[in-house]
Amino acid sequence: MPRHYRVIQWATGSVGRESLKAIVMHPQLELAGVWVHSEEKRGRDAGELCGLPPTGVHATTSLEEVLACDADCVAYMPRLTDLDEVCALLRSGKNVICTPFLFYGEALPDAERRKVASACLEGGTSVHGTGIHPGFVGMVLPLAMSGLSRTIDHLRIEERADWTFYDSPRITFDNMRFGHPPEEAALEANAFARFNAEIFEQQIHMLSDALGAGIDEVTVEQDLCVAPETKQVRAGVLEAGTVSGQRYQWRGLCLGEPRIEIDALWTLGGFYPEHWPKPRDGWTVSIEGDPSLRTHFLSLASFARRDATIDEHVHASDIATAMQAVNSIPALCEAETGIRGSFELGPVRAGIGFRR
Repeated sequence: MPRHYRVIQWATGSVGRESLKAIVMHPQLELAGVWVHSEEKRGRDAGELCGLPPTGVHATTSLEEVLACDADCVAYMPRLTDLDEVCALLRSGKNVICTPFLFYGEALPDAERRKVASACLEGGTSVHGTGIHPGFVGMVLPLAMSGLSRTIDHLRIEERADWTFYDSPRITFDNMRFGHPPEEAALEANAFARFNAEIFEQQIHMLSDALGAGIDEVTVEQDLCVAPETKQVRAGVLEAGTVSGQRYQWRGLCLGEPRIEIDALWTLGGFYPEHWPKPRDGWTVSIEGDPSLRTHFLSLASFARRDATIDEHVHASDIATAMQAVNSIPALCEAETGIRGSFELGPVRAGIGFRR
C-alpha cells in the first residue's frame, strides 16, 4: 500500500489554489491545513477557496497554528518569500516543497545554505524548490534529454512568453515593472528582477553539477525595450514609452566559454523587438553534442480535444507549476534530510492521473 502524507497548503494565489485543489484530490495526500495571507480568507473552508466541496479544513493566518499542526509537508507558494518562515517550518518537522525559490542548495549564499541546512537537520526534514521554470523545463527536462547524449558541448534553454493576457496587475506592473520607465525596471533598481536572476542562476549551477559542465561563473545581461504606443492589456494600460519587453540572458561559463545558457524573452502588448531572437512561444531546450537534441515544450489548457478560453490557456502554466510541486511531495517526504535538487528525487509522475 502506498504511504499517505498529510500536507499543509501555504498561500492560495493563482498557483496555490491549484495546488490546494490537487492536494484534496490526490490519492496519496491528505489536507492537514491551509495558511492564507488575508483576513478575508481566514476561517473559510479550503474547498471554498479552490472551487471544491467543503473539506472541513479551515484557513488560518497564524504561523503558530501551522507549526503546531501535525503534517508531513508544507506546499509553500507565496508571492513573496521568507526564508525564516521556511526554516521554522523545517524545524517543526515538516518537509517543504516550494515554487518561488530554493531550487538548488549548493548555489545559495553560504549563510543562507547553512541556515536552511541547520533547520533541516534540527527537524529531520527536507526542502525542494520546483515548478515549471525554474523547475521542470530548466532542470528535469534537460536532464532527461541528456540521457540520450554521449557527450555535451552546449545546453541552451529559451523561454518566450507574452504577458498581454495575464490577469495580474500586481505581478505584471508592480513586480515585473512592465509599464514603468526603463530605469525603474533595471536590475539595479528592481529587487524582484534581482531575485529572479538569482533563482535562474541556481538552475544553471544545478545543471552544471548534474552534467559535469564545470561552470565557474554565471553572468546575467538585461535588455529592456519600450512600447511604441499605448496599449490596453489584461492587467491594465501599457503606456507608450514604458517597458514592454524584457530580455534576460544567463550564461554559465567554464574558463570563459559559455556552456549553459538561459534566454528569457518576455513581452507585453504584442510588441516584439526586431533585434531579439525569435524562438517559438513556450520553451525550447537544445543540447549541442553527440548527438544534438532539441525539444519544444508548451503548456495549454487543451490542444484539440475541447474548446478553451484564452484565460484557461494562460492559467495552464499555473496549474503545471503547482502540479510539478504537488506530484513531488511523496518523493520529497521519503528523501534524505537536507536541501534536495531535482536530480535527487527521481522521476515525478502524475499522482491523480487519468480522469475518472
